Amino acid sequence: QVQLVESGGGLVQAGGSLRLSCAASGRTFSRYVMGWFRQAPGKEREFVATINWSASNTYYRDSVKGRFTISRDNAKNTVTLQMNNLKPEDTAVYRCAAGPMYMSGAYASEYDYWGQGTQVTVSS
Repeated sequence: QVQLVESGGGLVQAGGSLRLSCAASGRTFSRYVMGWFRQAPGKEREFVATINWSASNTYYRDSVKGRFTISRDNAKNTVTLQMNNLKPEDTAVYRCAAGPMYMSGAYASEYDYWGQGTQVTVSS
């Protein structure tokens, strides 16, 4: 069983920054594709970013490119999402997810494990 716990959410003004962290359990963390998804009130869950096991490849949704950076530290079993220049439309519950190797990482259905989520609120 893999457990994921997010932290780092909060309230920030537009243009500010937040750093989300996801702590993962399990001895095989380094072999998982990791991703971040978000869901705002009244909207469906949407893909934010993903990173492969070696951190050699990352992928972001268009609206966060240049503002968000996903990274991982396999030795510490953590994945992070650095969010800069936040906008009100970034307001959502952000969830960390883990899935097996050899997947795209961009689809929620691909992931096997999910964190409980952390609230990010960006005021205008």
